[in-house]
Amino acid sequence: MTGTWLHDPAVGRPCTIIGEVAQAHDGSLGIAHAFIDAIARAGADAVKFQTHIAAAESTPAEPWRKRFSPQDETRYDYWKRMEFTESQWAGLREHAHQKGLLFLSSPFSLEAVALLDRVGVAGWKVASGEIGSVEMLDAMLRTRLPMILSTGMSDIPEIDDAVAHITRAGVPLALLQCASMYPCPPEAVGLNVLSTYRDRYGCAVGLSDHSATIFPGLAAATLGAEVIEVHVTLSRDMFGPDVPASLTVGELEQLVEGVRFIERMRANPVEKSAVAAELQPLRHIFMKSVVAADELPEGTVLMREHLAAKKPGTGIPAGELPRLIGRRLRRRVVRDQILSEDDLQPL
Repeated sequence: MTGTWLHDPAVGRPCTIIGEVAQAHDGSLGIAHAFIDAIARAGADAVKFQTHIAAAESTPAEPWRKRFSPQDETRYDYWKRMEFTESQWAGLREHAHQKGLLFLSSPFSLEAVALLDRVGVAGWKVASGEIGSVEMLDAMLRTRLPMILSTGMSDIPEIDDAVAHITRAGVPLALLQCASMYPCPPEAVGLNVLSTYRDRYGCAVGLSDHSATIFPGLAAATLGAEVIEVHVTLSRDMFGPDVPASLTVGELEQLVEGVRFIERMRANPVEKSAVAAELQPLRHIFMKSVVAADELPEGTVLMREHLAAKKPGTGIPAGELPRLIGRRLRRRVVRDQILSEDDLQPL
C-alpha cells in the first residue's frame, strides 16, 4: 500500500514523528505522564510506549540483554515493575489526546494487544522481535488499524513474509529500517534501506533511529520518510537501558523543526529561470557593470586599462568586458560612469 501512514501530505506534514518512551519511565506512572507533556512541547506527532505483561510474555528464566537494574533480581521482575493497569494506560491515552498526540504502544503479548485494543491506540507498532509472531499480527490486523513494522532483527525473507501477511489484510503499512544497536553508530544506520523497502514493497517507509543524534532523522526526511521514530529521555542523567540511545527533549524539538523545514523544501521545488527573473532587482544591486576606469575623451579606442567592473549591475554586464576592448567611444565619459551601448560607436 503506497502513500503515507497517518499524515496527509496535502497538509504539508507527510512525516509522522514519534517520540518513543519505551521503558524510560522506569515504572513510574507520574514520569510516564511527564514524558507525554515533554514530547508534546517538542512538537512531535505521537508518543509511544511499550506494553509489557510479564506473565504473558516472559518466563522467570529470561536472561538480561544487559544487566542494568540494581533493584530487579531478574528480567522478569523488571517487566513486572514496568506494568501499568488498564485504567492507568487509559489515563495515559487520554492525556496524550489532550496534548494533541497520537497514542501508540508496542504490545509484547496477545494479552497486551487485547488491553491496548480496549484502551484505544492510533495504530500498531510491531517491535523488531515480534515480526514473526503471527498470532499477534493477526490480532492487530483484525482491528484494521494502521501498522508500523520495525525490521531491526529480521532478514529479507522474514520481512517478505510479514509484509505479504499484512498486505493481504489491506491495512496501511509503514516499514521501518532499524538497527537494534543502542546507541547505533553511523555505519549501521542504513539509510539506503529506505529506498530498498519502498521499491520492493511499495509501502510507506521510515526510520527507527537509536543513534542519539538528530542527523539520521533529518537525512531520512530528505529521502521522503513517512515515519521517524526516536527514543526520548528527559535527561542524559536518567536511569535506564535506552538513555544512551535517546534524544533529549531539546534535541527532539530540533529534529521536529528540521523535519518540517525539510518538508517545506521538498514540497517547493525551485525553477532556476523563474528565480532569476524574480530576483532581477537584487541582481542589479549585487552584480557588476562595465565602467570607465578614468575620464576618457570622445573617440578613445578602448583598451583593458580603460575599463573596470563595479556595482551596480544596471549596465553592460561585467562578464562582457572583453568584447568592449577595441570599441571606440562616441562621446566623452567620466570616471566610474557605467557604460552603455549608446556610449559606443556602432561596430
